[in-house]
Amino acid sequence: MPKEVLHNPALRHHNNGFPFSPAPIAIMSTAKIYQIRVNAVSEYLAEQSDPSVERFVFAYTITLENTGTVSAQLLSRHWIITDGNEEVQEVKGQGVVGQQPHLAPGEQYEYSSGSTLSTPVGTMRGFYQMVAEDGTRFEAEIPEFALTVPQALH
Repeated sequence: MPKEVLHNPALRHHNNGFPFSPAPIAIMSTAKIYQIRVNAVSEYLAEQSDPSVERFVFAYTITLENTGTVSAQLLSRHWIITDGNEEVQEVKGQGVVGQQPHLAPGEQYEYSSGSTLSTPVGTMRGFYQMVAEDGTRFEAEIPEFALTVPQALH
């Protein structure tokens, strides 16, 4: 090792006698990310509802966005629907609205559907079973969202 490296404190951090660059080094990752973001918006459908017989109909629109790095296909859904009396209904099935969409990284898919409750308030949550193009299976969480008749919580 050259003498100037041993005797100069600024040059002690070295690689085979050559000082390291003080500039940060960017390291590129090739890790695969399996991630689907789910957003839900719900709406009360007064014209299809009949509160006198405890029938409250709601529509919801779901937007799925592939925020990962690998293309994926939606295989199935699992919903947990809870009404205002804490009665729970689970709904499982293949695809959504008859589709099993493929989502490339950055792509979105949107669909609308509905649910009927016997109370003016409730919630929905669940997950989608996904399969990535490399065969990896993973779940995309559906965050809980409210089903609420306007003014029902006031």
